[in-house]
Amino acid sequence: MSSPTSIADLRKSYERAELNEDASHADPLNQFDQWLNEAISAQVPEPNAMTLATVANNLRPSTRVVLIKGFDAQGIVWYTNYASRKGLELAGNPYAALQFHWVELERVVRIEGVVEKVSDEESDAYFNSRPLDSRIGAWASPQSEVISGRGVLLANAAKFGAKFMLQPPRPQHWGGYRLKPDNWQFWQGRKSRLHDRLRYTLQGDAGWLRERLAP
Repeated sequence: MSSPTSIADLRKSYERAELNEDASHADPLNQFDQWLNEAISAQVPEPNAMTLATVANNLRPSTRVVLIKGFDAQGIVWYTNYASRKGLELAGNPYAALQFHWVELERVVRIEGVVEKVSDEESDAYFNSRPLDSRIGAWASPQSEVISGRGVLLANAAKFGAKFMLQPPRPQHWGGYRLKPDNWQFWQGRKSRLHDRLRYTLQGDAGWLRERLAP
């Protein structure tokens, strides 16, 4: 196999912006809010997409992309199938990491912390706000299980669509998670690979310690 350009020779010079202690927020949640809104305003593709990393009991890590559905001082929220691989891994090890990569803005945000399920009331409210096809899909897909083909999903969707019509309830195996951050990192690409990288570490009741890390 050959390509016009060697992968090892791919290069990009990062020169869009900078990140320094004076211009950044003391609270990482405020910094995240600013950057997320700037990503949305810049119309980057799927600014709400984030990589979720979990670790199984056998210590093997795994990642997948999920969508942020809310955030506040309590943490970062997303929704999924509790019986999926990520759900089972979180049940055995509730610590996880998230990463946002806004390529067009040359920015990365990394977040680490402990994960808990959101309340049934929160999960119900979000589930009922979803399009009907998505609600049926939560019933139709045995997420992470081996299936014989796409026909299984289509047959399940037809079955549950006929069963629930316009009012599918939230499955008990589906709901929200909230990651409660204790560590944030904000990365801004800079020229000559001398990137800006700020870390915020939770210091208990003392709040957040902000430090610059070498890139």
